[in-house]
Amino acid sequence: MKNYLGKQIYQSIFYPLLFVMVLWLVYWMQKHFGSRFVEWGVLPRTATGLRGVITSVFIHADIEHLASNSLPLIVLGMMLFYFYKKIAHAAFLWIWLISGLWLWIGGRNGAGNPSYHIGASTLIYGLAAFLFFSGVFRRHLQLMVVSALVLFLYGSIVWGVFPFQPQVSWEGHLFGSLAGILVAFNYRSEGPKRKIYDWEKETDDDDEHQNPGSTNEADTGQNITIHYIYREKGEEGKGES
Repeated sequence: MKNYLGKQIYQSIFYPLLFVMVLWLVYWMQKHFGSRFVEWGVLPRTATGLRGVITSVFIHADIEHLASNSLPLIVLGMMLFYFYKKIAHAAFLWIWLISGLWLWIGGRNGAGNPSYHIGASTLIYGLAAFLFFSGVFRRHLQLMVVSALVLFLYGSIVWGVFPFQPQVSWEGHLFGSLAGILVAFNYRSEGPKRKIYDWEKETDDDDEHQNPGSTNEADTGQNITIHYIYREKGEEGKGES
């Protein structure tokens, strides 16, 4: 049991930790080569800025920016891969692509003053929204506990979707959150299944007993032939079809 749990934790943390390590490697390269790599961010509604849909999450303004994103990515990523391991890779990828594309379409880009959107916080908001709403959409008790935990740990980030700080890409936060909700809704029938309790099964059985006439040809797999019979007055035995 301990070995199984250890394996589960290892598999859950491996990809988030690897992703964060890549972020730190990119930042080291950024400092080593004396470039901010900002040109690889999302520059809304421009051809060159479209590449930022993929690359912007790897670029950070400074070490404080990167450090503040690292722990939430590991925690939320580990929760994603632990509780939703069958759909974790697909969910992560779709949140990444959808939020980046929406940011490219709807983000700020000042006239004569290009506005690059960089950082992995878009993914953080997407993962938090996915984990919260996925439990709600599924009505899965254990996953709703996960939703409550996410709300407890990162509920305050909701203020990041409002334009309170001009230097912060609140659009990235907003589109990341919306992408997380969309992906959670899309995958609501895949992955962990809600337990069906006995009282729910009993209710279904009662419905069947109360509606015995609901059995049809599709249910039984048998062909049913119906004979209509009528008799005219004084003519018995006629009209059978």
